[in-house]
Amino acid sequence: MVNTTYQVQGMTCGHCVSAVSAEVGAIEGVRDVQVDLAAGRVTVSSEQPLDTAVVRAAVDEAGYDLVDA
Repeated sequence: MVNTTYQVQGMTCGHCVSAVSAEVGAIEGVRDVQVDLAAGRVTVSSEQPLDTAVVRAAVDEAGYDLVDA
């Protein structure tokens, strides 16, 4: 299992958490998504390392921005 943490900008409420969790959770190989709303962090547990472009697309689809490291 691989755990990766991403910084996401624009999340402000429980709906934001649900939207990001649903979109990122739908990526193939993702097993768990944990969102720290206060810190703006999303930790993803997956079977293998994820392509950042795929994660960025899912976060964009939810209406938020993945912050470049």
